[in-house]
Amino acid sequence: MNSPTTLIIYHSAAGSTELLAKAIYAGAAEIDSAALIALNPADIVAGRYVNEGVLQQVDQASAIIFGTPTYMGGASAQFKAFADATSERWCEQRWADKLAAGFTIGANLNGDQLSTLTYLSIFAAQHGMLWCGLDLAGGYDAEGRNRLGCQLGLTAHSLDGQIHEIDQKTAFYLGRRIARLAQRFK
Repeated sequence: MNSPTTLIIYHSAAGSTELLAKAIYAGAAEIDSAALIALNPADIVAGRYVNEGVLQQVDQASAIIFGTPTYMGGASAQFKAFADATSERWCEQRWADKLAAGFTIGANLNGDQLSTLTYLSIFAAQHGMLWCGLDLAGGYDAEGRNRLGCQLGLTAHSLDGQIHEIDQKTAFYLGRRIARLAQRFK
């Protein structure tokens, strides 16, 4: 079986992050091979992520899009457990030169989602990855995408677990953008 070019790996607690992940996947899959991996809480043992099979799938992808809800101004504990489990890969720089991007959602319009994206971009930089943000100027896109105006990655807002239509369009766009860039780097 061939490895997907673009891999979306995410944690979703209430389902809204998963809805964004699925929209990103749809955009990426329109361009090239893509896969979704939801971080499973059962794979966290004593606070540490232990699914080596998932980590090996990440090793094989050309582009990785990380997703997590924003809790208390940062990534969820479940996502952080996954990130912490990548230290051996960091030491060996196994993910160096892969493309990376990120997305997050929160219950407030700001909710410090930028802090989560900053964490994800630093995580990618530590691995030697090449971070790709949105190339949509907030408030200037003809379709209204990137409505919250974050260039570092996709931020979304939801009070009721539903995803705003424009945030879904932005997620789809992000998936297409990263898949197109991954093709250019092949």
